[in-house]
Amino acid sequence: MPMPETFNLDCLPTPIGTALLVTDADGRLRALDWEDYEPRMRQLLRLQCGAVKLHNAPAPRDLRTALTGYFKGDLDRLGAIQWRVAGTPFQQKVWNALPKIAAGTTLSYGALAAMIGVPRAVRALGHANGSNPISVVLPCHRLIGADGSLVKYGGGIERKRWLLRHEGVAV
Repeated sequence: MPMPETFNLDCLPTPIGTALLVTDADGRLRALDWEDYEPRMRQLLRLQCGAVKLHNAPAPRDLRTALTGYFKGDLDRLGAIQWRVAGTPFQQKVWNALPKIAAGTTLSYGALAAMIGVPRAVRALGHANGSNPISVVLPCHRLIGADGSLVKYGGGIERKRWLLRHEGVAV
């Protein structure tokens, strides 16, 4: 049986709750979720990385600085964060496309599916988006319904609304 992978776990206060930051030995962000959704975060890590052991340790200073800057209004700071995801090739394709949705804009699930070359895979794209382990940094909150409605967000619809307003989207 393989040994569990060990990641570091840190907490970061934000205007919308305490963020849990999971980083690997190289200091790359592996998960970002909310304290009140910790069981979901642990489940996603298990599904994507197998057995995982979380050790309380500070996240790299540059990661904390970038996230703090984002929450204070410097929206471009997210692009400086180094991250790594596990998951299926399709999930990784979706997750790698999310940062291409610029802050202050939104995109429908269908439009993102077309953008990554799978226009008929809207439902699968939605499932992959819902399994995104790195909330905020891989901005799944920027995906909306085809009719412009706010739909599902793993951290709760009020957080999604706050994030979009923070980025300048009228919701």
